[in-house]
Amino acid sequence: MNFEDSGLYRDITDFAHDTPMWVQHGAGVWTEAGLLVFVALFAIAWWRARRDTPHAFAIAALAPLATAVAYVCSEVLKSAVTEERPCRAVAGVAASLAECPPRGDWSFPSNHATIAGTAAVALALVRRALLWLTAPLALLMAFSRVFVGVHYPHDVVAGLGLGTLVALIAVRLGTGPATRLARAMRTSSAPAVRWFTGPGTAPVTSYGSHARR
Repeated sequence: MNFEDSGLYRDITDFAHDTPMWVQHGAGVWTEAGLLVFVALFAIAWWRARRDTPHAFAIAALAPLATAVAYVCSEVLKSAVTEERPCRAVAGVAASLAECPPRGDWSFPSNHATIAGTAAVALALVRRALLWLTAPLALLMAFSRVFVGVHYPHDVVAGLGLGTLVALIAVRLGTGPATRLARAMRTSSAPAVRWFTGPGTAPVTSYGSHARR
């Protein structure tokens, strides 16, 4: 596949080499460790959803599952498109800040951007206010892949788009069955299953006028 963003890739990587070393090091750390931030957010969303409705718990449980599905879709596309990495294909470009992946580890779309896009949208569907956190994190993750030199801009844009699409479809199709499953698991006789799904919403106590005399 041929795209007209080699120049933009070159501009971004040249800019990366002009930044201070601490910025370059930070980008190198974030481009990999940032995925762990989304894993932590998945865990927090699941823990909070244990005391929420079965519907809310279902979406929280679907978020990491949707991300895994998006990753598989990204890998399938990579194998079909077989686009070489820009750190190897673009002539005369500055050396990538991150190690250029080996041949056969294709560039389009970006797995990291796909995972970040799916996680950002799925977590926002769990709790809408999270979008203010997850969207900037996903965009920063996508940009970092170009910044360190291992992806073209179109790779990360495609990854974010693919991740968003998979998240919306997975939650749309899976929420009903997952909600019914969560409701059944909360009444299971197995303590481990009940612990995993949590007790759900606490009953509201109505005091009325039963004041002690």
